[in-house]
Amino acid sequence: MRKWFENKIVAVVWTVLRVWLGVQWLQAGWGKVTGGFDASGYLQGAIAKAGGEAPVVAAWYGTFLETVALPNAKLFSVLVAWGELLVGIGLIVGALTIPALIAAGFMNLNFLWAGTISTNPTLLLIAIVLLFVWKGATYYGADRFITPMVKTKMNERKNKPKAKGEIIAEGQA
Repeated sequence: MRKWFENKIVAVVWTVLRVWLGVQWLQAGWGKVTGGFDASGYLQGAIAKAGGEAPVVAAWYGTFLETVALPNAKLFSVLVAWGELLVGIGLIVGALTIPALIAAGFMNLNFLWAGTISTNPTLLLIAIVLLFVWKGATYYGADRFITPMVKTKMNERKNKPKAKGEIIAEGQA
């Protein structure tokens, strides 16, 4: 089973899937960032789906949308548009892949809670699969170089000798 997670050849498959997912997010985000996206109509539609005989949106989520998201629609519009765009770029380049996959999954989950099926279940499933195979999903991408650099810098900072004043202050505390 390990060969599916850490194999360099299979990593090509995970990379293609990661880039494809990134393109989906990039396209969605680009249209919103360049098109002056306003989430208020979407939010009002989702709130309407929380009522009636067979509500599609859970009451608790409809309440959240009505009391938090809709009054802050401008902020949510910016967060959604730029979030989609940045997730797309991160996944395509393979930089900060794990946070990008988590953000993608979170956005898909929120779209599903808001009653939008569309491609969200598929995109959410792919994000979850890529999180499980993170070594393969990050092998061919910027994370392959960024992660070791960050770890080295963190270790250098951790092992850096402290100044005299810091040692005395710690001893007195």
